[in-house]
Amino acid sequence: MLPAEGFTCFPGKMWDKVLSKVKKAVVFMDDKCAESLHWSGGANIVFEAGARNLKQFSSFEAGGENEPKAVFVVSTLLKGRTADIMKDIIGLSHFQYCVVFTTVAHSIHLIANNVTAELEGNPVFEKFEEKLCEWMGDMNYTAEVMHAPVVFTRVSQQLLLVPTFAHLFPLLPQDLDTINIKRPEKKSTREESFAVGPMSRLIAGELANHPQAKNRRKTSTNKASIVFIDRTLDLTGAAGHHGDSLVEKILTVLRRLPGHTADVQVDMLELTNLQRTPDCQPTLAPGCLAQTQSPTARLLWETMLVSKQKEAVMEVRRQLVEAASKENLPIKMSLGRVTAEQLSSYVQLFRSNWEALERHCEVLQLALATAQTLRHPTLPRWDTCLALERLLLQALGDSDFAGVLRQLLPLMKPAAAPADQKPVSGSSLGSRSGEDECGPDELLVLLVYLYSLAAEAQPADDEDEEEVEKVERELIGALTLVITREAELSPLLQKLTGCSCSAELTMERAHTAVEGVFETLRELSHARDHLKHFKSVYTASDGVHQATYRPFLRQVLEEIFHPDRTDCPDIEHMSGGLTELLKTGFSMFMKVSRPHPSDHNLLLLFLVGGVTPSELRLIREVVSAHKPGTQVLVLSNRLLRPTDVPELLFTSQRLMPDIGV
Repeated sequence: MLPAEGFTCFPGKMWDKVLSKVKKAVVFMDDKCAESLHWSGGANIVFEAGARNLKQFSSFEAGGENEPKAVFVVSTLLKGRTADIMKDIIGLSHFQYCVVFTTVAHSIHLIANNVTAELEGNPVFEKFEEKLCEWMGDMNYTAEVMHAPVVFTRVSQQLLLVPTFAHLFPLLPQDLDTINIKRPEKKSTREESFAVGPMSRLIAGELANHPQAKNRRKTSTNKASIVFIDRTLDLTGAAGHHGDSLVEKILTVLRRLPGHTADVQVDMLELTNLQRTPDCQPTLAPGCLAQTQSPTARLLWETMLVSKQKEAVMEVRRQLVEAASKENLPIKMSLGRVTAEQLSSYVQLFRSNWEALERHCEVLQLALATAQTLRHPTLPRWDTCLALERLLLQALGDSDFAGVLRQLLPLMKPAAAPADQKPVSGSSLGSRSGEDECGPDELLVLLVYLYSLAAEAQPADDEDEEEVEKVERELIGALTLVITREAELSPLLQKLTGCSCSAELTMERAHTAVEGVFETLRELSHARDHLKHFKSVYTASDGVHQATYRPFLRQVLEEIFHPDRTDCPDIEHMSGGLTELLKTGFSMFMKVSRPHPSDHNLLLLFLVGGVTPSELRLIREVVSAHKPGTQVLVLSNRLLRPTDVPELLFTSQRLMPDIGV
């Protein structure tokens, strides 16, 4: 296991292998690898290594006549759609030397080709090298195929993301039933890692069986624990708007960078003298959040990511004032509340000073992202959702689930805007404009929030169950009407209904989609049924204090760092095979210490399905309060915003993900 320093340096080191091959080459890269590169130095490091050009991995791209060398960097198996695209590009080019890097290990290629035996060398890669030469038109040309794990994205010192698996989401009870119907009962060989939830158990079991993991356990001198946690065990935290996080709001209201899951487009117009008018929309490359070169910007980003909003915006202002002072710009000091207008006025001081702008461009991009978020017309919906979530929390302790659900019916109102009214440019919050009432995207988020808490309501009898079904039918009808009345479908609604525009959407298609949503929600309400210790994420009102949400992650960490080191049945230890079985046997006669997640000073948390910025702050707070000497590093497959949750839950193929074959 890598020490903490290696954790943050690992993504960059993996790119070194790719960069060693790009000299004088045209580089073709798919979106997921491009996102990893984006946070590891961006296109600059590719050109600094000698590349001639960097292009999208697409059948519509090709090399020029005077470009004989190509490097492909892909996140998929070298077969199916990936192989077809590569063949198309080579067929349109004049390459004599092709290098292919795939993030998928050769052992996985063997499994994908139905080879179970252990073979010497890399026969699948060697076979693909022959194909490359064939596509280039001369078997004497040069082709190389190799594995490069450029799958990790270093978002902060504490967090690595794996965008290759951005759409991986834990299985729900119904999914597990579907799998188990088709396979006999089997248990994985166990490793010294830990899992909370069924999907995490599967991943940890596969990790324990992997040959590299077995070798590492035998030879590694650095010790660490890794705990996998299913996101579906607490979607209240992911869908909720309670985190008081600036970055969560930035990710929610600003447009995503195309092809990315963890970064947004920052409008740079304020740093230019260009004017945007109805008749003139200047083409301007967007800024972003991934500021990796400047130490000052990196520290500012860390603060924005893990601090509360008030602290974060004050730090943004402080950094702007400091930068302006260094450049002797005529800044007017202002105390008190930080406003979007104030930040914009500070940023615009740099507009006519190109040298100052270049020196501080990374801080300026983060400041612009903050200002544009604070004044965004859809931001009031965040506060609306927060207020509704608080009301629902209080209602859960006072009513059965049917009664709580019924409180959502008045919110199911079709958009009042005229049919020809366009949505606010840049909004990712559904198809309504600036009003603070909920659109269909927010309603879906609220439903996820509530059903993740369904088990917290008053105990139900048969009559209550019938009442729940009745209210659900009313909600299905009302939400169907809301969706069909939308003038423009949001990206979430397009995926949910399979329609690219409102003109294609029929009442029947919308009704079918909403029925599917409620089937999934009912499954979600049982996600914690199998747990013994962590069944609840809710504290009821005691007459003095209001009901509150108890983050699942906080409970797990407090259990891990509990001074009594008690064994928790919900944190499953994925054992080390025979050794662990012997320990279990001996423990019947003598005191034998079983492995515990807090055994080592380095703890890795892998949140399967995504992590929120608020949870990063929560992790720091819990560790600081309970075991300051421990370093906790976080891995996940994506950085979540609330509207990601219904997309992952209702539109992703959990059992049949797209692997490019």
